[in-house]
Amino acid sequence: MLYYNPIYSDLTLPERHRFPILKYAMLKQQIERLGLAEHILINHQKATPAQLNLCHHVDYVNSFCQGTMSAPDIKRMGFPWSENLVERTLLSVGASIHAAHQALEQGFAANLSGGYHHAYADKATGFCIFNDLAIAACDLIDKGKAETILILDCDVHQGDGTAAILKGRSDIITCSLHCEQNFPRLKEQSDYDFALPKGTRDSQYLDTLEQALSLCTRLHNPDIILYNAGADIYVQDELGNFAISLEGVFLREELILSFCQQQHIPLMCALGGGYQRDLASLVDVHTQLFRALLRSNLLK
Repeated sequence: MLYYNPIYSDLTLPERHRFPILKYAMLKQQIERLGLAEHILINHQKATPAQLNLCHHVDYVNSFCQGTMSAPDIKRMGFPWSENLVERTLLSVGASIHAAHQALEQGFAANLSGGYHHAYADKATGFCIFNDLAIAACDLIDKGKAETILILDCDVHQGDGTAAILKGRSDIITCSLHCEQNFPRLKEQSDYDFALPKGTRDSQYLDTLEQALSLCTRLHNPDIILYNAGADIYVQDELGNFAISLEGVFLREELILSFCQQQHIPLMCALGGGYQRDLASLVDVHTQLFRALLRSNLLK
């Protein structure tokens, strides 16, 4: 199942704002053209306060939801605050939670948004407000659905918020494969960090990913993998710094899907980052996940 809501692209932002808010609606159309329309579910289930509080401080959750954040906090968040932003955020995080439960039961699910890995327990940073994959992992464990979970973060930027929130937990393993010379300047310590140099190309990236997957699954035997499928590893991404080709992105997705299928590990995917102003090109990068999915037997 592919979780989506039109509100993902329904957010008014200032002119020339850096976040490509329209990519979600365009990606949905592209997925429909691939013949996957029947697998798209319009999600109406929001993350609850209790679910948000599994990873975030009560005061921070309330300040965002009630619109009482300070001006510096709003600036660090990267979005102007609005009631629509609150609605969008709760629906997007809710979709990741429900997709994780669905994946555990059916083997695969994805959220066409999500991957908010820069969100900390007490603050928003880098366009990330609530850390959806951390919350989804904690919710699965809190409800007794899983004992060990791997969060595999392949966004080009380190999953600093995820690492900080889940630090010290042995039941949720954090693995970040990212560019060393990129945001955030000060990195957190994940359970496993694979920091690759600026200009990394396909072969080195894919070899490292295969090693990371094999290592983490062999040592921890996770019940499910929650995957942040960032499109910003692509060579033309304006905030990326890697030199990964479009074929390399496709091979990344194929590697992860195939690995999980062969190892019988359920997989949930979130869309992650991507920052090309050429939205058609950006959507094409995100679409590689769904092209690889078509070649798999994971959608039922």
